Amino acid sequence: MVVAGFVLYAGSPPRQLWWTAPLAFAVFALTVQRRRAGAGFGYGLLFGMAFLLPLLGWLQDFLEVQFGPWPWLAVAVVEALFFGVAGAAMARVSRLPAAPLWMAMVFVAAELLRSSFPFGGFPWGRLAFTQISGPYLALASLGGTAAVTFAIALTGTGLAQLVSRLRGRGGWAVPVACALVPALAGLAVWPVVGTEAEAGTARVGVVQGNAPNLGLGLLYADDVLHDNHIRQAGELAESVEAGRLPRPDFVVLPEQVGSWRPERTDPELSAVASRLGVPLAVGGLGVDADGELRNRVVHWDPETGAGEQYIKQHLVPFAETIPLRPVARLVSPFVDRFEQDMVPGDEPGVLRVANAVLGVGICYDVAFDDVFTGAVRQGANLLVVPTNNAWYGPSEMSYQQLAMAQLRAVEHGRAVVVSSTSGVSAVVRPDGSVDHQTGLFTAEHFVSEVPLRTSETLATKLGSVPGWLLSLGGAGALVFTWWRPRRR
Repeated sequence: MVVAGFVLYAGSPPRQLWWTAPLAFAVFALTVQRRRAGAGFGYGLLFGMAFLLPLLGWLQDFLEVQFGPWPWLAVAVVEALFFGVAGAAMARVSRLPAAPLWMAMVFVAAELLRSSFPFGGFPWGRLAFTQISGPYLALASLGGTAAVTFAIALTGTGLAQLVSRLRGRGGWAVPVACALVPALAGLAVWPVVGTEAEAGTARVGVVQGNAPNLGLGLLYADDVLHDNHIRQAGELAESVEAGRLPRPDFVVLPEQVGSWRPERTDPELSAVASRLGVPLAVGGLGVDADGELRNRVVHWDPETGAGEQYIKQHLVPFAETIPLRPVARLVSPFVDRFEQDMVPGDEPGVLRVANAVLGVGICYDVAFDDVFTGAVRQGANLLVVPTNNAWYGPSEMSYQQLAMAQLRAVEHGRAVVVSSTSGVSAVVRPDGSVDHQTGLFTAEHFVSEVPLRTSETLATKLGSVPGWLLSLGGAGALVFTWWRPRRR
């Protein structure tokens, strides 16, 4: 079980070993099937820990010096508990007819639960995010992350039951169908995943100003982030003026470049926007007239300055919002950095910048299903993800986040522009392929032409419906396992 969990991690981004996920899940399913619920919980916990401990190693890179391994271990244990719940539920429904189907559904339900609870949920490490290539990724255009997770889990549970049938009696039709149909369905969907421009194209400039690799030392280095990005934006202007790069239609800068008072003025930012002669989409922290602190992305016009803005919807618990503040001080440096919690937004991020309608999600937002769904439904034809990953050193965290952007591209049929303080900045095509990608801890700028698309995928139209339907199916099967013996 520990080996299976580690194999699931080993196939995760930045590695493109998509096929390891269904195989690892098959071992998980084979181990828990027809067990008691308590045993299923224990095996699920082991599987989750073996997967999540290395996957979340960037927390240790960030917090080790001041806090030791305890925050990293605590997050991994809490999240692994949901794998334990999934294992217990899978064990119970594994005795039902068509067991692979119900086992996959209850796992989707467990993922939905941990993406919502506690403290707003922590969707990092969803099964769907292991798929940055391969056939399953295409299914995101039909049902988002829930459809991809379900397909991987169904293949795994089908394979597990096939192995069981080799050792005993029973029909082969159901396990063979469960093992093969999800991958075949993904292959069938790929040809209809749209990538062509439907509303023209846009030239997007991306600025990565870089940051010193200081970990916790960056907590109070707002001026460094600001100055580095102003400097790199100036170098982009020089490249355009010298003809080395085409003039962009607009420029995207990362999260937390600015620090603004209610009037939202920044002479240096206005100067570089004026020099470029195009609007900017730039991230920053700001206190509003109501005294509340918010994380935002602002449309910065070269003539009039700050305009429309998007407020981050999903705040990072124990960082941007601090539950249990007296206790949190023992595990989080942000308690002292921010004396007040940030306030989340409640509106989709839709900014009209130059010739594009941007759907905006800031950093952690990209892990959640609702952010871009709402933006695309309101007309976004290009998605952007300003992010600040400089805290986490040269870890895999940035690549894990890029994988989420790749899935969102296919889910909504939109190109995605990722602008990071220290990497990875990238342009993702609507089919999830990466067109341009920067290195970690480098100062870079580039201009890329991206398609603007207006059609909505089935996943966009359905939103959260597939996840809820699958979860309700799994919950219903679980309830039936208690009702069935009593009826007999």
